[in-house]
Amino acid sequence: MGMMKSLAAAAVAAAIGLGLAGAAQAEVSEIRVSKGYGILYLPLIVMQDQKLFEKQAVAAGLGDVAVKWVMLDGGNVINDAMMAGTLDFAGTGAPGFITLWAKAKGIPNVEVTGISGLSSTSLWLNSNKPEIKSLADITAEDKIALPGIKTSLSAVVLQMMVAKQFGRENFAKLDPMTVSLPHPDALAALVSGQTEVTAHFTSPPFSYLEAKKPNIHRVANSVDVIGNITLDVVFAPKRFVDANPKTAEAFLAALDEANAFIAAHKQETAEIFSRSSAVKISPEEVLEILNDPDTQFSTTPTRVMDFADFMHLAGTIKVKPESWTELFIPQLASRAGS
Repeated sequence: MGMMKSLAAAAVAAAIGLGLAGAAQAEVSEIRVSKGYGILYLPLIVMQDQKLFEKQAVAAGLGDVAVKWVMLDGGNVINDAMMAGTLDFAGTGAPGFITLWAKAKGIPNVEVTGISGLSSTSLWLNSNKPEIKSLADITAEDKIALPGIKTSLSAVVLQMMVAKQFGRENFAKLDPMTVSLPHPDALAALVSGQTEVTAHFTSPPFSYLEAKKPNIHRVANSVDVIGNITLDVVFAPKRFVDANPKTAEAFLAALDEANAFIAAHKQETAEIFSRSSAVKISPEEVLEILNDPDTQFSTTPTRVMDFADFMHLAGTIKVKPESWTELFIPQLASRAGS
């Protein structure tokens, strides 16, 4: 009798197990994604326009998954939304992601993981003040606009450039001169010359649009100083990825498809960006940026460890990843990242 009882119990347990497995396979029917302003977010902009995630979700057998897009600019804002549980995927500056990764590491339900690299471009420091010809010319009276002091992509890249020019220990030398402004607002402020903003450290298209104005000149280009590294990534809460592995893979596949689209259809891509841009820019002006060798789109992260190493030395993060693969989903590990 005992034997039969235990077999029955095993059968019940198996049935429950199957039930649980069935439940675990049902992934979300809607995802919430944030993107920011500028060319760095182009793969996400193309993904939205061409409905590539929806297509990949169907191909993965997930059915019709709705996508809710939100516009957030500045690492701190994105990180807050991710912590509050109102975002599933976010395109953001690599430093903002690394900050959150390090802060949340080892805390269940709060941990985050990278889904992919997104993009790299040059960041330009532009100024409306003729006296500013190099970083050394910036005075205590000057104000450098960027989206989010200390943690935003622009803020950390500027610190890395300062460290290169004035020595590692002086990396924060220009921090007191930085002010937080979204790129479109900073562009307007710099061009008007009517505010305290005398410089803007920014990405395309804002950098290009400013440099075309007669009263604005370029002071420095990040690629000249620290090289071409992955500036933006896509990341997600680890608990979301663990619960929705196929959704995460479909998202990565959609990004790969978006990048293939950008490479194959430059003119159409330029038109998509021009339509979606927060500032007025023609498809021809977008093409100029797309044809710049410094503008690169890839899901494979390049030199994100440069950020991690710098931020660890700067004390911005307390824990440092051993390798780039520790920051991202295992599906990327086979790619030639760094």
